Amino acid sequence: MEPLRPGSGPVLPSVPLWQRAWLNDYPPDVPSSLTYPGGPLSGLLESASQRYPDRPACTLYNRALTYAQLADQSRRLARSLADLGAGPGERVGMLLPNIPEYIVALQATWLTGATVLQLSPLMVAEEISKWLQATGCRIVVTLDLLAPTLAKAIEQGPLEHVVVTSLAPKLDGWKSWLYRLERLRRHGPLRLRDETHIHLFEHLARVRPRTLSPRIVPEEDVALLAPTGGTTASPKAVMLTHRNLIANAYQIHAWSRLHERAINVLGVLPFFHAYGLSVCLLSSLVGGWTVHLWPRFEPAAMLNLIQRYRIEMVPAVPAMLAALNRRLREQKQDLSCIEGVVSGASALDPAVRREFESYGAKSVVEGYGLSEASPVTHVNPLTEHARPGSIGLPLPDTEARIVDQATGQEELPVGAVGELAIRGPQVMKGYYNNPVETTRALRGGWLYTGDLATRDRDGFFRIVDRKKDIIKTSGFLVYPAEVEEVLLRHAGVGEAAVIGVPDLERGELVKAMVVPKNGHLDLAELHRHCAEHLGKHKRPKDIEILKELPKNFLGKIQRRKLRENV
Repeated sequence: MEPLRPGSGPVLPSVPLWQRAWLNDYPPDVPSSLTYPGGPLSGLLESASQRYPDRPACTLYNRALTYAQLADQSRRLARSLADLGAGPGERVGMLLPNIPEYIVALQATWLTGATVLQLSPLMVAEEISKWLQATGCRIVVTLDLLAPTLAKAIEQGPLEHVVVTSLAPKLDGWKSWLYRLERLRRHGPLRLRDETHIHLFEHLARVRPRTLSPRIVPEEDVALLAPTGGTTASPKAVMLTHRNLIANAYQIHAWSRLHERAINVLGVLPFFHAYGLSVCLLSSLVGGWTVHLWPRFEPAAMLNLIQRYRIEMVPAVPAMLAALNRRLREQKQDLSCIEGVVSGASALDPAVRREFESYGAKSVVEGYGLSEASPVTHVNPLTEHARPGSIGLPLPDTEARIVDQATGQEELPVGAVGELAIRGPQVMKGYYNNPVETTRALRGGWLYTGDLATRDRDGFFRIVDRKKDIIKTSGFLVYPAEVEEVLLRHAGVGEAAVIGVPDLERGELVKAMVVPKNGHLDLAELHRHCAEHLGKHKRPKDIEILKELPKNFLGKIQRRKLRENV
């Protein structure tokens, strides 16, 4: 079918207020529509620092940074980044775990008017170089342990400046020594061929601040580029404007119903994904809340944070809750301080939810989103009216329809399965330098998600299946075509197909089926090949050798049949 072009064909109409049945199930203190500030995204932290200067903005390893300190460091780093070339039309890459420097670097980048390029620490050097080249990114802020992955990019371009920070000074005693030993093991004394390209984060954040006044049009200017794969393995990056991210932050904050309190939020979901960025960080800035950071998910550390700070809000993925349950079976804890748990990225197993609630956590609910919507569009009410198994209700100012799969123009009746289409202020501007994919996804302001869903009479939505073959594992998206491309680059692989197989803890696992080129294939060598060219979450956990792959009359591999036979 020929992709629809802007202005071609009928446009899906708006959902009249009287048809928005979901509004009847809104908590009484959640409005159906919100007022959003008109400035740039940097205004969230600036406003919070003026209202709550002495309140902790974040913690890491039991050390706090107040809102005033966070804003001050951000302004200082902004001047340094501007001196390195950051500004409107430029990109600054973030290759960092969840540490305070990530928040400082985000804010500093937005203060210069530049766009943040999200880079995942799970990416290998080849993937990072691809995105730096695709976006023309000349500055990256990173951790010393991750800096070696940038060596190729700084030699070949376009990367010109690497701003480096370290966790070593933040760690106590033997942990700090272990960290330094690991850094030495990975790349020796810090160097990337030419040390004139390396800048120490802590030094840049100590310069005298200077007021920067870039001209920002919130509805048009892109604040964030979020790399995502594609069913054709071509690079795509979601363009989220200042307006998109501000709107989603306010929508999530309003849905929490915790408006006038100093709330503690668990900040372990990675900020290099829109889910962690919006749900953990940006919505917390709206309320002046405290985000308790941790660089990687560790069940014992997470439970200690919850107990120490009496954390009320826990953004999560199902794999995280399942791991916490295992730990709690060994050492029970009272989690009654938790007032809300929002689980996303994949379906939450009812047994996992019930067990986590048995330790005292309240309002363990599911939500739904995608990077193209900043990312949250639906969440269950954080009340007794939540419906397990559903993704809940559309957020304020968010419209949702179930439409036919063939054309996307016909709205289907209640209970029918169709494609979920969404419209709201959080929906992306489009894909960076990819008008074809943009036209397919956005039609008349509506985002066609590619997910198949149903809606009941009360307006609660449920995801039934995926129209696309995207694999969701531990909260990350994996695109089969991207993995297949890497498999086919191995000399011994003749054909390859990748699918997701159900997994209780991770949602899905990546499984590959390959046909050897010459009848024999060394699986151990193929696994090493994948480790070299794919981020950890994209690597097949299981590779099965087949004599042939099922295909249709056009010769297209039928992943559906492969899934049926697993």
